[in-house]
Amino acid sequence: MQEDITIDFSTVIASAVHDMKNSLGMLLSTLDEFFGELPEELKGSPSQAILQYEAERVNIDLIQLLGLYRLEHEQLRVRIDEQYVRDFLEEQAARYSVLAKARNITLEIDCDDDLLGYFDGDLIGGIINNILANTVRYTQDKILLVAEPVASGVAMEVHDDGAGYPEEMLDSPGKILKGISFKNGSTSLGLFFAAKVAQMHKQGDKIGAISLSNGGRLGGGVFRVFLP
Repeated sequence: MQEDITIDFSTVIASAVHDMKNSLGMLLSTLDEFFGELPEELKGSPSQAILQYEAERVNIDLIQLLGLYRLEHEQLRVRIDEQYVRDFLEEQAARYSVLAKARNITLEIDCDDDLLGYFDGDLIGGIINNILANTVRYTQDKILLVAEPVASGVAMEVHDDGAGYPEEMLDSPGKILKGISFKNGSTSLGLFFAAKVAQMHKQGDKIGAISLSNGGRLGGGVFRVFLP
């Protein structure tokens, strides 16, 4: 009698996502090298910006899917390191400099040079990266990254001058999976992942958190992450 073969489908998906993420990472690296070798007059074209941006968006989605799988299976670990916050934000902003220029978007940073934070640079970088990927789509022509010391930690914010976040997303950003919409391509998966990652940053009785609001310095949406 032949033994039944069973398989955990979520593990299969996670394995496939991991392979796709690695392949896409190589593609992004090759694209950077290719565009870096172009003549100056051809660099920063709208086509280049769109190609890099869309590839980066897919990469972000794959990273989040893999991260959620690891969260579900308690395999995702936070590695806390000391970070110079301005350097950290400049690194995230640099990913979108070509696209911002192509779309005539001003991307600025307001953060003291000596501000220190203690967090997982890869995980929090993924959060900020995802927010920027969405912000460049919906802002009019300005994005502002803000970081400042707050009681028992550091707060980082992404401001834009777009129409702002929908009202239903403002009350409880950690529960917005109920707002998934495949019709318009905007799922809120990134915010759910961001909320989970922020909560993994703890110091004493302080726990990391995200929040959404409208108004801010530019009159549009404001994403905020607090890290103790």
